Amino acid sequence: MHEKKFPLPPFTRKTAEQKIRLAENAWNSQDPVKVSMAYTVDSEWRNRSEFINGRDEIQRFLTRKWENELHYRLKKEYWAHTDNRIAVRFEYEYQDPSGQWHRAYGNENWEFDAWGFMRKRYASINVLAIEETERKLTPARMGNVWKTATGLGLGGQFANSGSAPYE
Repeated sequence: MHEKKFPLPPFTRKTAEQKIRLAENAWNSQDPVKVSMAYTVDSEWRNRSEFINGRDEIQRFLTRKWENELHYRLKKEYWAHTDNRIAVRFEYEYQDPSGQWHRAYGNENWEFDAWGFMRKRYASINVLAIEETERKLTPARMGNVWKTATGLGLGGQFANSGSAPYE
């Protein structure tokens, strides 16, 4: 019997959004082992200019990432999907070890195997230095329930999506 990671492909809009929410929650846990378990053992990643292969490399990458991206807060949003692929827009904020705040924007393309594990993740990311007063992904702003990036008034690529899958 093969382990499964629900929801499984083929995806509908609803199950694609569920998969995105699960990924967002896992990444916000900042637990490299927990995050890596959503990927195939031989998962293939491109993260900016870095190429990462397999769960062990994913765990090392995420450990290094979160040692340098403090107070990390991520929001993912549905962009599109096909049977076994999901495209995501995201925005996250963090503080580097020197105290400077940053906001990163980007897109991810995901491909899943038949058992619901992500086998490919390609991320394109741009980072902008911001002042702490410019932060958008704060507990006060987010409240107890996550809202869509659109609903938060986050600019750039999120401004006019018209969708509100998490409200």
